[in-house]
Amino acid sequence: MTLVYILLATFLGGVVSVVLAAALSAPLLSLIVKHLVSLSTGVLLGTALLHVLPEAFSAGVRPDALFLTLLGGLMFFFLLEKAELYRHGHHHEHDHHDHHHGFDADQAGRGGLAVLVGDSIHNFCDGVIIAAAFLVNPELGVVTALAIIAHEIPQEVGDYIVLINAGFTKSRALFYNALSGLAAVVGGVLGYVLIGEWQEYLPYLMVVAASSFVYVAVADLIPQLQKRLSWRETVAQIFWLAAGLLMIASIVKFLGHDHESVPQSVPQPVGSDAGHHDEHGASH
Repeated sequence: MTLVYILLATFLGGVVSVVLAAALSAPLLSLIVKHLVSLSTGVLLGTALLHVLPEAFSAGVRPDALFLTLLGGLMFFFLLEKAELYRHGHHHEHDHHDHHHGFDADQAGRGGLAVLVGDSIHNFCDGVIIAAAFLVNPELGVVTALAIIAHEIPQEVGDYIVLINAGFTKSRALFYNALSGLAAVVGGVLGYVLIGEWQEYLPYLMVVAASSFVYVAVADLIPQLQKRLSWRETVAQIFWLAAGLLMIASIVKFLGHDHESVPQSVPQPVGSDAGHHDEHGASH
């Protein structure tokens, strides 16, 4: 049943968000996306700091090892983003003019392909993260999947617009964007198969997932919110950001999560260590 949950969550996160982004009209997109960015920021930060990290740190693993994993995860996603930004920047250099004149279709096609490759890698990682979360417990899986879906919708909107500007027709942009979204399903299945063999490493994978959420929120989304705005727009930003945080807190409370599930999922290593110490003490 866990695999079914993973398949459903990765499909929703990878494909349905693409279709939803493409279905919205351009005026509606411009109105919604700015609120979605604020909402996604709150959802990602709330999921990482209020749920995923406490879950990982309650597993009995040494905190310094988890903090080192958190730092390594942040650096990894920084390097991954640097590679994607290079490709995106290279692409925008050639298509910031409207493609009605002087448009290099071949160059734009290569730029669009780079966007799809980068998005596929990102979606694959999301799938692995969702699988790891569901393997810890269904509640964590649901919250993690919601965080990823909330982030994927504005991201897919941006990718869809980039592909259109790169010369893709709307139907072709939708098809290839949805195809890259299926990488999340592939990542989810592989994560389910491979991670299940190394249950003791799940806390570390949860910290990597949290580092992904924190990095996306701090390095990608928050800078988009730091523009000079009117006080009404600023209040709206704060409202939607707080709404994201409250949504995650409410979901966690509704699911009855009390941070006891991870220690229950790995009781044997902890118990075996205690038994080992008892035997060692008895021998002395």
